[in-house]
Amino acid sequence: MPRTVKNVMKNKAFLFMVLPGALYFVIFAYLPMFGSILAFKDFHISPQGFFASVFNSKWVGLKNFEFLFSTDDAFLITRNTVLYNLALIFIGLVCAVTFAIILNELLSKKLAKIYQTAMFMPYFLSWVIISYFAFTLLSVDKGVLNRIILSLGGEKISWYADTTYWPYILIIMGIWKSVGYGSVVYLAAITGIDRSYYEAAMIDGATKWQQIRYITLPQLKPLMIILTILALGGIFRSDFGLFFQIPKDSGALYAVTNVIDTFVYNSLINTGDIGMSTAAGLYQSVVGLILVMLANYTVRKIEKEYAVF
Repeated sequence: MPRTVKNVMKNKAFLFMVLPGALYFVIFAYLPMFGSILAFKDFHISPQGFFASVFNSKWVGLKNFEFLFSTDDAFLITRNTVLYNLALIFIGLVCAVTFAIILNELLSKKLAKIYQTAMFMPYFLSWVIISYFAFTLLSVDKGVLNRIILSLGGEKISWYADTTYWPYILIIMGIWKSVGYGSVVYLAAITGIDRSYYEAAMIDGATKWQQIRYITLPQLKPLMIILTILALGGIFRSDFGLFFQIPKDSGALYAVTNVIDTFVYNSLINTGDIGMSTAAGLYQSVVGLILVMLANYTVRKIEKEYAVF
């Protein structure tokens, strides 16, 4: 019996365990890659079916990309995608580490679990649900914030038509939803730190802040660097729900809410231009692949430097 077959039979239990995940990636990640050909075609639907539509559509080369990059949309969506992701990554890192340290320092462990659960709950909520919570706050006529502003003698703000506040709103909402998950990861790392370090520091008279600065943060540093670099690898992938559902797809806000993911969706739904939408998606995927490979390479270098994995 060939060696490969023997290995398959020996590990068949583990292979069956990974089979659902493997099928998911094959069906939803690898098979759709063949659709990237549409980025180089002037796609028109044929009554003979999808494959006939693909093969009969005219080749246009890089014209879809030329049209995409000749407009202001390419710069706008790229700028928004990168800047929002950078803000969410680094502000989220600071918030997650801060809350993890605070939870770890609480004397009442029952109270810490309550806070931890409350912080973790938003992670499980759909952006659709959260968008309605946001609407109750930001509605022009009956929104809670406008009512508070009116009670203080101010004027109502048309939140869904004014771009001034939305960079802050989106970042706050993104951090609020994800900070609980991030804090749990760092809290788990903190609990794994050898307690003898803190005992020695207390004997030497170190304050709580000095213990955090010279013990907790240095011990978390390798994990913080690796998770941040991995997150940077996906910087061209935005949270579609955050940028589409929360602003209610308001056209007046596109200048500050339109990212690559929402641009691809809106191009397909509003214009029906499948070729240009595919070109934008392929542009996102290629740049994302390069960033992921760079992140993977950098993480391997860091692993060797810190020797923690």
